[in-house]
Amino acid sequence: MNIYLVGGAVRDALLQLPVYDRDYVVVGATPEQLLQQGYQQVGKDFPVFLHPGNKHEYALARTERKAGTGYTGFICDFGPEVTLEEDLRRRDLTINAIARSGTNELIDPYGGVADIQARVLRHVSDAFSEDPLRVLRVARFAARFHHLGFTLAEETQTLMTAMAAGGELATLTPERVWKETEKALASDNPQVFFEVLRECGALAVLFPEVDALFGVPGPKTWHPEIDTGLHTMMVIKRATELGAGLPCRFAALCHDLGKALTPAEKWPSHHHHGELGIAPIQALSARLKVPTEHRELAVLMSRWHICLHRLALPSPQQAHTVLELLDHTDAWRRPERFAELLLCAQADLQGRAGFQSRPYPQRAWLWQWLQELKQITAQPFVAQGLKGPAIGEAIRAARLVRLEQLLAEKQQAQSD
Repeated sequence: MNIYLVGGAVRDALLQLPVYDRDYVVVGATPEQLLQQGYQQVGKDFPVFLHPGNKHEYALARTERKAGTGYTGFICDFGPEVTLEEDLRRRDLTINAIARSGTNELIDPYGGVADIQARVLRHVSDAFSEDPLRVLRVARFAARFHHLGFTLAEETQTLMTAMAAGGELATLTPERVWKETEKALASDNPQVFFEVLRECGALAVLFPEVDALFGVPGPKTWHPEIDTGLHTMMVIKRATELGAGLPCRFAALCHDLGKALTPAEKWPSHHHHGELGIAPIQALSARLKVPTEHRELAVLMSRWHICLHRLALPSPQQAHTVLELLDHTDAWRRPERFAELLLCAQADLQGRAGFQSRPYPQRAWLWQWLQELKQITAQPFVAQGLKGPAIGEAIRAARLVRLEQLLAEKQQAQSD
């Protein structure tokens, strides 16, 4: 029986990245042998065991044969006769098909070390095409390792394109698509995930609402990059640079979906695209089972981002709109979500060619105004003898008066 460290732990060590998870392959053993040594079996479809001491995963070497559609249509064969090379061959990318022995020797039958040095993402074998989930995984790895200069091998790009056109991507469950998307959104370059999917045709299959944005022009004055799809990628990147959480990064992806619904004869104008974008956001979120907090922030961003941009030129006449914004977003009770909305709006403005360093003062203004308006409470109105709905009306009226003052002060400061 021989045990080898495999997969991401070997790859990340070679890339001089932190190693968090360690997976092992056991060659020349049976399930009974591992059970006798105290390992705990956790795999149902094929034998995976937890080490009795460190709880790392140890899997028996196995091969896979395609026996159906989708990423679940496989028959796994395992046994002491399966070699390490056979086990590594079933893996997706060469950089993930390297093993390290107990004596620290690298076993690299498919050229993964050379591809790490060349910064290339290359599939191990044609068996890659049997699992449609691998299209998403490669896109995610491209996003994760973009900062290291990794690119796709031409033959892998060609294979992924054929897979996207072949229809098997439709067999992926929403949960698996979202899991890969969520991991990609958490990377430092999540826009690369969507760019790679678009290049191979998978974006049109899995994210048609986003794919439809490419080729839709925006007004050059406000969008020097012109293309709305390109702008969307820039906004996701800028949101990440600003430290946005996953809900905000998803909102950045979705904030302009309504522009794809603008009739071509009205381009490059996109009136009411914020309201139009709500329906495709709801559809995408329902299809992929996106978390509620992501969907809710995306809807708020679509609905309010134009209003937030217009506050760069404040005036007292905007007080009603600002108060409606604070009420509609429930900023009073959910200030953290409101802060994410403001950050996402800043990313939208700065995610444009030449706009990266433009100030976005309304983000700080609105946060300050919210804190001031929250000081207007029910207590003085109760003391005046008001009751029931009258109290809420009085609070709102007082907040409106104070907002008009704050906007007037800001307008005056800008004109001085």
